[in-house]
Amino acid sequence: MYLTKEVKAEIFAKHGQSATNTGSTEGQIALFTFRINHLTGHLKANRHDYNTERSLVKLVGKRRSLLDYLKKKEIHNYRVLLKELYIRKESNESSCQLASFCFIEI
Repeated sequence: MYLTKEVKAEIFAKHGQSATNTGSTEGQIALFTFRINHLTGHLKANRHDYNTERSLVKLVGKRRSLLDYLKKKEIHNYRVLLKELYIRKESNESSCQLASFCFIEI
């Protein structure tokens, strides 16, 4: 099994407040990212596994909602976590703030 107790404890110890605090937002996002990376690798080998694809989409949605919550509550922790986990959020908002106008490609 790819996700053992030790791996979970390590993820929560590194990104959460402690190894036993499994409810922290940062720890949950890190755990979801680990699972998303694993499922992505699985789908590269098994292209027609639609159940796994559905699970991956649901996980990405859960992670996205947690990231939005973290961004709203603690913007500094949000930015640090994005850098640590190599999660890129591409949005037109950041480029529009720098320019006086913004073109959105369709």
